[in-house]
Amino acid sequence: MKKTLITTILSFGIISLSAQTSGQIANYGSSGLSNYSAASQINTILGPISEANSKLEGEKINIQGSPYTSNLFVPAEIHYKDENYGRLYYRYNAYNEEIEIKKQNLDTEGIRALGRNKNISIITLNGQPMSFKTFIDKKGRTQNGYLTLLKEGEYTLYKRVDVKFTEGQKAQNSFIKATPARFSQFVEYYLEIDGINRIDQVELKNKKLVNLVKADKKETLKVFLKESGLKTKSEEEMIKAIAFLNK
Repeated sequence: MKKTLITTILSFGIISLSAQTSGQIANYGSSGLSNYSAASQINTILGPISEANSKLEGEKINIQGSPYTSNLFVPAEIHYKDENYGRLYYRYNAYNEEIEIKKQNLDTEGIRALGRNKNISIITLNGQPMSFKTFIDKKGRTQNGYLTLLKEGEYTLYKRVDVKFTEGQKAQNSFIKATPARFSQFVEYYLEIDGINRIDQVELKNKKLVNLVKADKKETLKVFLKESGLKTKSEEEMIKAIAFLNK
């Protein structure tokens, strides 16, 4: 029975990320996971690395920038719901929206990918959880991707790092130089409010923040922003404004 259970967990837990599409969330049962070793537990939430960037292989040598927030694998803790599965090493491919994983930081070890599951989170060295969520951008589009928790409470603030790929352009003539392909990195912020079942992008502007908060907080927030001189034009200022809302 025990052997059958872990086989079932492994069969449904190990997935091919390249086969997933936007909006599809892998769903793993947590029953019985605590009865097995940490190594076996981690295996149930890992999958083979995505091949989504294979189309870029021929151009990589000429691409400026990186699809990763950091090219290095760094240590982090992996959690499934409230259970700590221990430490491993990760790097985030923001272009593919994929967390790449190694159990040991060795060049010889193969790279796996974390299953896109909302119950799984990576706790980074600075203590900030990073997890897969559904959110709505400023254009009203529903998206799935990884958000990093910055401030939690009635008003919860997240950060998203997004990487865009721009194809290179050949020189049109002797006066216009060729431009190389590049990865460009962007940072976005998202707000989740208790009682509202959605996560919305919030731009770094006082007016945009005021527009998102509940009606009973709008005036007090306006007064606070004016009296404190806070402009919420930076991450630090936005965190201060969210901390005020959570008092």
